[in-house]
Amino acid sequence: MHLCKPPAPLQPGDRLRVIAPSGTLREREAFQQGVELWRSQGYQVELTSGYDGRWGYLAGIDSERRSQLETALKDPDCQGILCARGGYGGARLLENWVWPASEPKWLIGFSDITSLLWSMSLRGVSGVHGPLLTTLAAEPNWSAQRLFDWVTGKALDPLHGNGWGSGQAIAPLLPANLTVATHLLNTPAQPDLKGIILALEDVSEAPYRIDRMLTQWRMSGALSQIQGIALGRFSQCHPPAQVPSFTVEEVLRDRLSDLNIPIVSDLPFGHDGVNAALPVGLPVQLDGDRGTLSFV
Repeated sequence: MHLCKPPAPLQPGDRLRVIAPSGTLREREAFQQGVELWRSQGYQVELTSGYDGRWGYLAGIDSERRSQLETALKDPDCQGILCARGGYGGARLLENWVWPASEPKWLIGFSDITSLLWSMSLRGVSGVHGPLLTTLAAEPNWSAQRLFDWVTGKALDPLHGNGWGSGQAIAPLLPANLTVATHLLNTPAQPDLKGIILALEDVSEAPYRIDRMLTQWRMSGALSQIQGIALGRFSQCHPPAQVPSFTVEEVLRDRLSDLNIPIVSDLPFGHDGVNAALPVGLPVQLDGDRGTLSFV
């Protein structure tokens, strides 16, 4: 993976556009709170036409959701794109998609937004794997401030987790939702995985499904290319009731601990809890001995 570059730092007064490229908006109160938090930082936040659309579980048909993304990208007065929520549907926009020529803009989201962040990184633009508008208000103050600081050009503090050993690695960071990323493997939206540090999280996946996905990563050769793995939260990943099972922690250990690369687990990012902002495609140091993820 080639190193990405962040867009120009945001300044008060800049315009940020809201889009819904994935699931239909349901969490109206949390969404409005997220919008107001960005406005409280001095930004103009504009709701792009169609953000509240619905077509089944999607926020409108593919062409409507793609139009929101294109409108934001082509707006010369827009410096950043805020994703309303995740869910499902981002990858559908990337079929036969060509990113329009535009100045680099901030793209902020996580979960299903993984697909757009990965695809945009192929243009050399670093997006932010971080809180969505529907999740921002639930972040602790330090995490929300971390996001606001990063987009204005300030440095990121290290994150601390549980080190599994195997020393240190310095490489570009590629954050992702495991399920979404698994379905991007061997598609045009997949960045080059050689020499990266992978950051993974997931939600509501039974341990056997996590096992199945990581086994696909192993058998495809994808895991043999990477330099380290940063593991965030795997929330609501419980075994089915009264069915023999491993825990999700046991599955992660079983599928990853023999790779002989630095791994740090229990880092503060993902669903259902603090979701510390992570830059896409920028160099980081992962220390498997000290259990830290630092931003170089």
